[in-house]
Amino acid sequence: MDLSFDAETRAFQQEVRAFLAEQLTPDIREATARTTTVWVEKDVVMEWHRRLYKKGWVGYFWPKEYGGTGWTPTQQYIFLQECAQAGAPRLIPMSLRYVGPVIFTFGTQEQKDFFLPRILSGEHYWCQGYSEPGAGSDLASLKMRAVREGDEYVLNGSKIWTTNAHVSDWIFCLVRTDNTGKKQEGISFVLVDLKTPGIKIDPIITLGLDHEVNQVFFDDVRIPVSNRVGAEGQGWDYGKFLLEFERAGGASGEYKAAIQKLKAMGAAQRSDGAPLIADPYFRSEIAKLEIGVMGLEMTERRIMSSVAAGQRPGPEGSVMSATGVEINQRISELAIEAMDYYAAPLPPPSLTGMVNDDEYPGPSYGAAAMGKYLNKRAASIYGGAKEIQREIISKAVLHL
Repeated sequence: MDLSFDAETRAFQQEVRAFLAEQLTPDIREATARTTTVWVEKDVVMEWHRRLYKKGWVGYFWPKEYGGTGWTPTQQYIFLQECAQAGAPRLIPMSLRYVGPVIFTFGTQEQKDFFLPRILSGEHYWCQGYSEPGAGSDLASLKMRAVREGDEYVLNGSKIWTTNAHVSDWIFCLVRTDNTGKKQEGISFVLVDLKTPGIKIDPIITLGLDHEVNQVFFDDVRIPVSNRVGAEGQGWDYGKFLLEFERAGGASGEYKAAIQKLKAMGAAQRSDGAPLIADPYFRSEIAKLEIGVMGLEMTERRIMSSVAAGQRPGPEGSVMSATGVEINQRISELAIEAMDYYAAPLPPPSLTGMVNDDEYPGPSYGAAAMGKYLNKRAASIYGGAKEIQREIISKAVLHL
């Protein structure tokens, strides 16, 4: 594998760095660094979204014909790596990386014309309706019904762990339109305006005292049949298409940036009168993380090469997911170990009235450590449980 970049690619990398240096403001960086949840607060990330949209870069993952950049997989990879290293917030993927590609791949021309420009501009902020109280890792067991009545579907049921539903405009859902046949059959992919009558959104407060996830209830919610993407009963295929790209999203840049922050934390913290970074155990644990991220990055590049050749990410995405979760959780655990008693499980600043780092009873670089640690406990489940990812790997890669 040739890991070097040619002159044209290096020039693109410099262009990205110059843009980040100019447009990524200190307040956006600071808000990103203090975030304890999976995604940065809506107002912050949408300000970054608007700056990228003005540049024409927000659709970094999209073909030019749909308003995207048309970048190669290598350019996409460089863009994500540089954004992570610079401390930029991750763009909300539910709109850009998940439902957008489903619409431009399987949707009608009318759906493309209406939804895609609004996703790119940020007018529509989306959430994902997949998991249900009885259908999480076993997603094909979903029971939310969509009964057709003329030119409408009537939706009844609920979705749970719905990230950012309380601040979203639209939700894309997998719903059951037919109960006959195998459980993977009879599932359809629909788009729902959250202002539609009959929708109720209840908050779920996490262990870290954050309001990030919700349960969404649908009580005789009527949507036009034209809001179904693709053929009725083929939603399972579209859902799998989406999940491959969810699990193949490059994350090594974020992990490398997090390890650099962990090293800085270790340099600032003291252990027996010396910097913690000098402690053999701490250094060894960081070295293990760095080795893991190197392996992850090589997998990312293999996926990048496959996509460049016109292939889909495939089971390698599950390798990325299972490995990345373990790395991410260990980073948060080491941060807690480094902060010692300053990492006591305090509520986040927004709930205690603290407005700046000076009011946090400890070093400012550790203010978000406990919140991130608590939030990362769920990473073994969301996006596809780690055990499910390993089962996919065992069947598709090891042929067990």
